[in-house]
Amino acid sequence: MSSPSPLAEPATPPPLIELDRASVVRGQVRVLDELCLRIDQGQHTAILGPNGCGKSTLIKLITRELYPLARAGEAPVRVLGQARWQVDRLRSQLGIVTGDFGATLAGLEGLTAEDAVLGGLFASFALPPFREIDDSQRERAAEALERAGALPLRHRYYAQLSAGEQRRVLIARALVNRPQALLLDEPSTALDVVARGHLLERLRALARGGVTLVLVTHHVEEIVPEIGRVVLMQGGRVLGDGTPADMLTGERLSQTFGGPVRVWQEPLDGGIRYLAAAG
Repeated sequence: MSSPSPLAEPATPPPLIELDRASVVRGQVRVLDELCLRIDQGQHTAILGPNGCGKSTLIKLITRELYPLARAGEAPVRVLGQARWQVDRLRSQLGIVTGDFGATLAGLEGLTAEDAVLGGLFASFALPPFREIDDSQRERAAEALERAGALPLRHRYYAQLSAGEQRRVLIARALVNRPQALLLDEPSTALDVVARGHLLERLRALARGGVTLVLVTHHVEEIVPEIGRVVLMQGGRVLGDGTPADMLTGERLSQTFGGPVRVWQEPLDGGIRYLAAAG
């Protein structure tokens, strides 16, 4: 009698984002210099660094607004294992929240918060003309607005919302496709202290609910306790990579930001919040 064949091990999911010596030149400046970075699915990660360190360029590689220098061999950038991808086809796996989207939406007259979220189903800023929206799609928009804490804004005009309210709608727009992960670019920029607190609590809830967070920022206080990995960037390269306890120190951040930085901790419900200031 033949022995039973061993059970096949489940396939390892591809990395969410993988950069292999990715370089980008803009004008005469090499803004990314052979950057190596791998972020696995389920790994909440913050990418932290000063303005000009290459964070925005990294996001533009993912959104395909920029392309890395070509070279022989392996592709310098892969998203979910793919060397070639269309952002709209990945939206059910990776939701992207950037201020560029928000500025475009704010310029569209008569666009409600619900319309802005529904547009995410079609990778469109405005609802496609002559496209019939059915009840199931409106239910998905309501679900996304609820998860982002923005359901009461559903019928208000996007352009008339506060900065904090617009940010929640942008998150709902990314969530409407029920992605596995969110890539967030400076999500609390221009928010007051109360709106920032509400936003960070919402991000914590999403992380606890199974959505992978990839946070790109220069604000230490945006790094919520659920984020277990911090990547420090400077000059288009990775300067440090490790746990918040190892990376968010005065010595490390002073080196990253090019000047003296003080760091302290405060207890936060279920974790620790890191705060930083110059000096």
